[in-house]
Amino acid sequence: MKIISYNVNGIRAAIKKGLLDWLETASPDILCLQETKAIKEQVNLDAIEEKGYHAYWNSAERKGYSGVAIFTRKKPMHVEYDTGIESLDGEGRVMRVDFDDVSVISLYLPNGGGSIERLDYKMKFCYDFTQYIYDLQKTHSNLVVCGDYNICHKPIDIHDPIRNANVSGFLPIEREWLTEYIEECKMIDSFRVFNQQPGQYTWWSYRARSRERNKGWRLDYHMVTEKLRPNLKRCVHLTEVKHSDHCPILLELE
Repeated sequence: MKIISYNVNGIRAAIKKGLLDWLETASPDILCLQETKAIKEQVNLDAIEEKGYHAYWNSAERKGYSGVAIFTRKKPMHVEYDTGIESLDGEGRVMRVDFDDVSVISLYLPNGGGSIERLDYKMKFCYDFTQYIYDLQKTHSNLVVCGDYNICHKPIDIHDPIRNANVSGFLPIEREWLTEYIEECKMIDSFRVFNQQPGQYTWWSYRARSRERNKGWRLDYHMVTEKLRPNLKRCVHLTEVKHSDHCPILLELE
């Protein structure tokens, strides 16, 4: 099973840059999108279906903002929109598809920049999400929770950990949460199973030729539950793909 996660920073703009042609070439079994910034009525669904995919959307209540989607070749047994938890829902940040042997979540964690209120919102979301995943594992033990976590976990995951130490996305409180989430929910950072090298990023600012110079942040993850460890085959960053300020990340399960 090939699962790709991709923050497209606006799906309509990404489609204009060739997203659907790339989708046909990449041919994942499941594509999890974040920051779609659109409702499904604003997208040519026929073009997606012609590529062989069922498309599911969870858009934010606020137009042109946030939003996640999942495209899947195989029709899922069940699609869960949102979580049923008030603090997590409304901004289109969580959606799950269930299959016989695995459940896949597309996640778009909030950005904590801009104000202390927004950071407080992000941290409440994070801790409530930990509880959601912890509880979900009681009935869905084979989980892939992929998406834009908006946090660099360790110094190796950011190009300049010293200068960015007080920037949201690399704050101690955010990094501590991610460690607790991994430990409490017994999650595996799939990419680091296969690659322990520095300079491995998934987001670059549009400013100062950051992508060209590889001055980036690793914000996007395929987190999987411990039960799936024997099934991990490959996890890579598709850095050559450029429809967004993020790159897609690919996980293969056996």
